[in-house]
Amino acid sequence: MAEPEFSARGVRIARWPRSLTRAGEVRIEDGRLALLTSYGSEIDSAPVSKVRAGRPWFAKADETVATVNGTRYRLTLRDGEAEAPERFLDALERAARRA
Repeated sequence: MAEPEFSARGVRIARWPRSLTRAGEVRIEDGRLALLTSYGSEIDSAPVSKVRAGRPWFAKADETVATVNGTRYRLTLRDGEAEAPERFLDALERAARRA
């Protein structure tokens, strides 16, 4: 089985105004973005070409916003690295170009 292009665990996934999980997973694999709970259940997923993501001016250093299937999610990537949101956005862009 191939490695995912991007995977981060321990991600807080929120859909305004409530948190869906505090220890979820964000995975980009086989041209799809998947948002998963801490138990591995799927919250939402979509082809990367249909996902919009970015860092709004109000986001903290470890946050990014992704729109998946018309729903906005705030992702707090506590990957132990300050550049985790940038790595996520770069991986999403690379996967979208390939798709």
